[in-house]
Amino acid sequence: EAMLRVIRNHRRAARGDRYGYESVATLPVPLDGETCGDPGLAAAARTAWERALALGEAHGYRNAQATCIAPTGTIGLVMDCDTTGIEPDFALVKYKTLAGGGYFKIINQAVPAALGRLGYSREEIAAIVTHAIGHGSFDGAPGVSLERLREKGFDAATVQRATDQLSGAMDIRFAFGVEVLGREFCIESLGIEPGTLDAGTVDILSEIGFTSEEIEAANDHVCGSMTLEGAPGLRDEHLPIFDCANPCGRNGTRSLSIESHIRMMAAAQPFISGAISKTINMPGHATIEDCRDAYWLSWQLGLKATALYRDGSKLSQPLAAQFLLDSDAEMEEPAEALSASQPAVRRALKLADTVVERVIERPIPTVRRRLPERRKGYTQKASIGGHKVYLRSGEYVDGALGEIFIDMHKEGAAFRSVMNNFAIAISIGLQYGVPLEEFVEAFVFTRFEPAGPVQGNDSIKNATSIMDYIFRELAISYLGRHDLAHVPPVEDGSETAVEAPENVSAGFVRQGVPHRELHVFSGGSGTGTQMLRAPGAEDPEEDSGTYRTAAAPATASTLGQGEIARARGFEGAACDECGNFTLVRNGTCLKCNTCGATTGCS
Repeated sequence: EAMLRVIRNHRRAARGDRYGYESVATLPVPLDGETCGDPGLAAAARTAWERALALGEAHGYRNAQATCIAPTGTIGLVMDCDTTGIEPDFALVKYKTLAGGGYFKIINQAVPAALGRLGYSREEIAAIVTHAIGHGSFDGAPGVSLERLREKGFDAATVQRATDQLSGAMDIRFAFGVEVLGREFCIESLGIEPGTLDAGTVDILSEIGFTSEEIEAANDHVCGSMTLEGAPGLRDEHLPIFDCANPCGRNGTRSLSIESHIRMMAAAQPFISGAISKTINMPGHATIEDCRDAYWLSWQLGLKATALYRDGSKLSQPLAAQFLLDSDAEMEEPAEALSASQPAVRRALKLADTVVERVIERPIPTVRRRLPERRKGYTQKASIGGHKVYLRSGEYVDGALGEIFIDMHKEGAAFRSVMNNFAIAISIGLQYGVPLEEFVEAFVFTRFEPAGPVQGNDSIKNATSIMDYIFRELAISYLGRHDLAHVPPVEDGSETAVEAPENVSAGFVRQGVPHRELHVFSGGSGTGTQMLRAPGAEDPEEDSGTYRTAAAPATASTLGQGEIARARGFEGAACDECGNFTLVRNGTCLKCNTCGATTGCS
């Protein structure tokens, strides 16, 4: 009956009813069949929902949703679609960032057809389209012309290599990269100093004497302005037809409003059971208030999901409609030039002067710091998903980790060799000064088999892979990273500290500090004492091997694992799947942070 109620509401929206919806707090936007450009489409929509209700009353429903609009960004571009789902085009001419690097040029194929329906002649359409996408050749280009290039030392073969790059280039500077022209050609024929080429990104055209004005003029001729604004012969009253989600090109100023995106989605939402996968593209100068108003209007119109993206808010984005390049002349313009009437790229350059890359330098020793011939460390035996793993460490005199050894019991020769060589690589990195923290961040939470419950380790109870286990263990033992442990360390502040012996392994007692800062604790005496040793250690044959002594009733036994878990913010109950006390509240159910199991909710 609940699903029938949903379908009845869909049918009411298709019929254009404004009232009478069942159990709906926010009224949807009904279909306006009278203003629909295709009356047959409106009639088909009403027929479809009438049939959906009739079939449901006769046979019931299997799914909880009738329709949804899934993300189609990538597949839409592969299928040569002009838009990627229920949204306007990103830009008339855009560039798709490839996963392996580089770009490819995407042109809206509907522009020539739309111009034809508006009454433009074939010659006028060709001129307008060429204004947007360019000529794709240096022939007849102002500024950077074939004649000027020959004067600068370019031969026919080099010009052809640069021309071949224009089909997917945002800017003609991309066609004159060092990797395109060749390093020897840049040095010998163009006279560019090797140090300039080695300095990083270099603008070849500027280096050989072309001005920014000449380059921009050639850009518009070769690559096009990427917008229809200013196109020869295009009438002003037709410009709104070609508005896109973002201003087009470097000099574009027009774009669809944020409200238009939302109202277009609201027109389709009454006929979609689930949410609509669509991103509302906001210009780079959008404010917090603009975002707030967008969410508020979405709620008022009954949208089930709204995603906002502010142009340029990430260092990289899949689609781009313009190429930003700082120049000294642009950066020196006064601040009052920031006006909404300027092209988006100009405003972006002023609002974000530059993308600052934060580089943190850490001195890396160039000489390998070798371990002493006789060194201390510890061996940890554990079983991960039924596979035995032996981890052995070697330490410097100050207690810092300098090497590891990994042995997999009863594994094949190939796998054991891979693990042994991996351990050697990690050890060499540690001895050359690579911080253990870097290895921990890189390998913890990696996921592959063997994986599963861990036996034999008092702090780690589950691992997603061998690497995850190894670097959890090292982080806990040498860095004090108890946040990576499933069982917290037990503190007992009643003991008295005395100086530790020189041969104590920092990793063995899991203090996360060099041994000179470790202490042997003695608290309690007589028959009621027991030794608290590092996990996995054998019973010492004599009292001289004891590291800590405390009263017999240990803290862990009095508190209980449930109390310890609650003290760390968990619920205090054990997981039915893995047995760890790492359950957290997930709605009305519980979820295990270790294995991901739930008590009923997803």
